[in-house]
Amino acid sequence: MERHLSALDIQKIKRIGRKIVMVTAYDYTSARLADSAGVDIILVGDSASMVMMGMKDTRYLTLEEMIVFCKSAARGVKHAMVVGDMPFMSYQVSVEEAVRNAGKLVKEGLVDAVKIEGGTEYADTVRAIVRAGIPVMGHIGLTPQSASMESGYRLRGKRAEEAKSIIQDALQLESAGAFAIVLEYTTCEVGKILSERLSIPVIGIGSGPYCDGQVLVFHDIVGLYEEPPPFAKKYIDAASLIKDALIRYREEVLTNRFPSESQYWNMDPIEYSRLLELISK
Repeated sequence: MERHLSALDIQKIKRIGRKIVMVTAYDYTSARLADSAGVDIILVGDSASMVMMGMKDTRYLTLEEMIVFCKSAARGVKHAMVVGDMPFMSYQVSVEEAVRNAGKLVKEGLVDAVKIEGGTEYADTVRAIVRAGIPVMGHIGLTPQSASMESGYRLRGKRAEEAKSIIQDALQLESAGAFAIVLEYTTCEVGKILSERLSIPVIGIGSGPYCDGQVLVFHDIVGLYEEPPPFAKKYIDAASLIKDALIRYREEVLTNRFPSESQYWNMDPIEYSRLLELISK
């Protein structure tokens, strides 16, 4: 029987010294492709707000919308762990509400774990959700939900004091029971220190080669998103390939080359004659 990787499985990957591969995907098709490629974790990120809904940042996604994205992606996954982002204001109001919403995301969104942005200030929230039986992935460094209040979208950990604060956040999240941590857009020295000091995996995005794993967004990997972050790498220009296919389709429709004989079917001649008789009466 097939099963998703668990939090313990992900931690074991770090212990044996192999890099963890995580991909952010938002729907059945992209998650199925990522899973079939052998990734370890599918993250259904709140970046769906921008990539899938055209919003200007991640704060506009509701819990209900997140549930739809999560269960769509989860249905396409047979092996990887599926982690769902806790949207903006789904865990900030109170610990009790955070636990309730995390449970809803797991039950209705079909995810295996949830991810929460923030450091020391959310350690109690992480602890309570873990106590409720839900694995939690932390997220520190650049935290997009609060970036506008924290000097914007910039590299974190350039100054020693800020780097120390990020390290302290990671230690607090580990102590609270997080099974792994995403470290976003932070200097590679911080990623190296955390990967060496923490017993739990540190998964980097724009945080250097020393992290225990890496995560990129599906649409950035295949070149479907128009405004990728500076740390993304495009492995194929799928947008151009898709556009070319759509242009060819349009041209074939306009010139009556589509559909061709292999894309349509004829009635039996006798049945067609009978039909003409029936509609002529």
